[in-house]
Amino acid sequence: MTTRILFVCLGNICRSPAAEGVFRSLAPDVETDSAGTGGWHIGEPPYGPMQSAAQTRGHDLSDLRARQFHAGDFTAFDLIIGMDDANIEAIERLRPAGSATPVKRLTDYAPATGMTHVPDPYYTRDFNGVLDLIEAAAKGLRDSL
Repeated sequence: MTTRILFVCLGNICRSPAAEGVFRSLAPDVETDSAGTGGWHIGEPPYGPMQSAAQTRGHDLSDLRARQFHAGDFTAFDLIIGMDDANIEAIERLRPAGSATPVKRLTDYAPATGMTHVPDPYYTRDFNGVLDLIEAAAKGLRDSL
């Protein structure tokens, strides 16, 4: 059985598509997707500066398009990964009764970094710092499967 993992951030144009792109580079046999808790960017590609920073590291995000997280994702995926506490709270508000799908923080898979969330580079402008964190956590996630 193929493992299905969904990465979730706020707008689905920086952190979650970067996490999806990095993870699919590391674990191409795992089915991945990404989504945002908000719907502002539905149908848009990842943010240009994030795409450029990821491309420099060999992660192609160009085929990804933003979509909004929905309750059906609890059935469609085996694991849902949020980027910060606000994302986790928004995800949990949509959890259907009886759903046992695990929801984790991406940073749970990179405890050595000391980070409890993935900062939003749309605001911080630190695309490379965020990619460092995402790459470390993606390796931890891959190794946990």
